[in-house]
Amino acid sequence: MKKNKVNPSTLSGFMELLPKEELKFNKIKQVLSEVYELYGFYPLDTPILEKSEVLLAKAGGETEKQIYRFFKGDTDITMRFDLTVPLAKYVAKNYNNLVFPFKRYQIGKVHRGERAQKGRFREFYQADIDIIGDNELNIINDAEIISIIYNCFNKLGLTDFTIRLNNRKILNGLFNMLKLEDKVADVMRIVDKIEKISKDDFIKELQKNNVSEQQCDEILKFISIKGNSEEIIESLKTFCGKNEMFDQGVKELGLVYKYVVDFNVPQENYKIDLSIARGLDYYTGTVYETTFNKHPEIGSICSGGRYDNLAEYYTDKKLPGVGISIGLSRLFYILNEMNYITDVNNGPADVLIIPMTDDLSYAINISGKLRNKGIRTQIYFEDKKIKNKISFANRTNIIFALFLGEDEITSQKVTVKNLESGEQLTLELDHAISLIKDQVNSIDKQKIINIENKKADI
Repeated sequence: MKKNKVNPSTLSGFMELLPKEELKFNKIKQVLSEVYELYGFYPLDTPILEKSEVLLAKAGGETEKQIYRFFKGDTDITMRFDLTVPLAKYVAKNYNNLVFPFKRYQIGKVHRGERAQKGRFREFYQADIDIIGDNELNIINDAEIISIIYNCFNKLGLTDFTIRLNNRKILNGLFNMLKLEDKVADVMRIVDKIEKISKDDFIKELQKNNVSEQQCDEILKFISIKGNSEEIIESLKTFCGKNEMFDQGVKELGLVYKYVVDFNVPQENYKIDLSIARGLDYYTGTVYETTFNKHPEIGSICSGGRYDNLAEYYTDKKLPGVGISIGLSRLFYILNEMNYITDVNNGPADVLIIPMTDDLSYAINISGKLRNKGIRTQIYFEDKKIKNKISFANRTNIIFALFLGEDEITSQKVTVKNLESGEQLTLELDHAISLIKDQVNSIDKQKIINIENKKADI
């Protein structure tokens, strides 16, 4: 009896890439990993599945509505919805075996059962870094994070972006001065939406939380303070002396600005913005949001900030930290749709060996020597016409073909053809290796993002 075929479909909100796109995606992951490691971060991986009581210790509201949770036997299991909560568990569990400050990066999948839409996924990659201190953590780390953000995007080829920073203590102090102590969390979440709603809707939302018209005006006036970073800091100093938390926030923001200058981050790539709030209660000090200037409609492409105690739900030890997260799947999807990602080194191999004889011993021997020199190499074993073999290389974006016939075997040479330029040479193997490596290294140095590419319709 013939079996019915199952439709090979993928769940909504789960991204699958063709090989060409997967190679681009992996190149971006590679660049981010290299930058993180340049700053002394350890790579880390944590389980996708955790005990629900561990992952949901601090959760509530929207988080619990969006999680994937199930039972396996008697075990209540949840799929991780971010990389920060698993980090908190990891640090608390391994506290005695870690050296602080502990710097880790993690690039991995997370899962949220929210409504799938264009550029928004239920399964997606995040690329996170965090610096965790034991009892205290120097404010200079907050400035270093800005340097890391800058270098990540600069290495990728994205230059037209702005890292906006603020300090939550400043906003908390302001709200306290305005006698809004009992409404801080709600007001903070509304301020976080300032760019997504109109001024009238902003005021209406504040007034729904019993914020007076005068208080609304004061908040709007404050978060609208303009000028360069130095001018804004000077403006903030005029408010000092009225609230201790506010004063501490101004001091921290001034120090972060000072050290960002020392890290040589170009001034056009960062600015102080007093409307940056990060609506989560999680953050307690410096906060960051990074926007792509050509496409502000995308929203933040990298965000994060300082928190007082990473693992308070797992240990009595105070573990302050600072970190950021890049929503990698969403960023990749948007940039790829806009045709901003180049086809840099976009094949599964650098060289396709095409044997021209029945005996493949010479081809196999050459492939080993190429791989030992770090050259990605594939042998075409199938019995096809030569045009089919060349077509395979072209369709898979392999740059070089190596032809190995009777003449090459007799002379112990190789015939190498650049399939992009059409240039073909018969060379000693060492010379061929140098030629190939020079070309591959030149390609590897190219930026993966090219904003000069033609923008696609999205």
